[in-house]
Amino acid sequence: MTSSEGNRSSRPTFNLLGFSEYTGLQIPLFLVFLSVYAVTLVGNLGMIIIIMFNPKLHTIMYFFLSHLSFLDCCYSTVVAPKLLENLVVKEKTISFSGCIMQFSFTCIFSGIETFMLAAMVYDHLGAVCNPLLYTTIMSQKLCVLLVAGSYSWGLVCSLTLTYILLALSYGESNIINNFICDHPVIVSVSCSDPHISQMLCFIIAVFNEVSSLIIIIVSSVFIFITVMRMPSASGHQRTFSTCVSHRNAITIFHGTILFLYCAPSPKTTWLSVKVASVFYTVVIPMLNPLIYNLRNRDVKDTFRKLVVTKFLWHTI
Repeated sequence: MTSSEGNRSSRPTFNLLGFSEYTGLQIPLFLVFLSVYAVTLVGNLGMIIIIMFNPKLHTIMYFFLSHLSFLDCCYSTVVAPKLLENLVVKEKTISFSGCIMQFSFTCIFSGIETFMLAAMVYDHLGAVCNPLLYTTIMSQKLCVLLVAGSYSWGLVCSLTLTYILLALSYGESNIINNFICDHPVIVSVSCSDPHISQMLCFIIAVFNEVSSLIIIIVSSVFIFITVMRMPSASGHQRTFSTCVSHRNAITIFHGTILFLYCAPSPKTTWLSVKVASVFYTVVIPMLNPLIYNLRNRDVKDTFRKLVVTKFLWHTI
């Protein structure tokens, strides 16, 4: 038997422990995560529909936001259904191929979102610092290239890490102490030397974080300087309000990535990893449409019109 055949034959069915140690909280957790998932789908799909229906929202900023909402829908759908299933079934299992596929897709979407958020901050930089040249700087071609580049790089990261994981051998150890097939927990059940895979994951995570955060921090500094030079106090307040929305989303997203991948610690408990993973994969996709659009008048007006139109149509 060849080594590749032996590797395939030793691939087990994994047991996702998730939150199984909290037996009395299984149903409450199911209801909470079901509610979060429902809000995530409604919020993000609703945002995409609102952007499609309102010509006022056919702008560069909402072009990026529509892609962000699409990513959050996909991201949440990759993770939440299996999480909900394992909270109500006795056998909390996932096949090897299912586990690898879940990791692959979460890696794609997280990589894309990392640079999508950076592109949104760069767009905000152009709008604040060079309003007269904004349409020239943020041309349609550049926006498409930024989005296409984000998608392409997310795919490259995912294929690279997935290929390395598939090259590892997996024996009898099949217990994954998490609710999601993430890179650290997959290599933890491998019987091969995971050093190369772990180092590659760390390098990719650090590169993504450093490069995207440089764009975000430098852009934020220029935005702050420009805003402080504005003579109008109302201009200060309006621009800072938008900045705060951006920074809240970025802080939550990058904070969890830095905690999980770029600053690992032997003192980190599995519970803290699970909580961070919940924020990273379940909570953030729900918060993004609220953070970016809760105080936007055009979004609220379009939502009201859609709801009223549908309500009146069905009641007539």
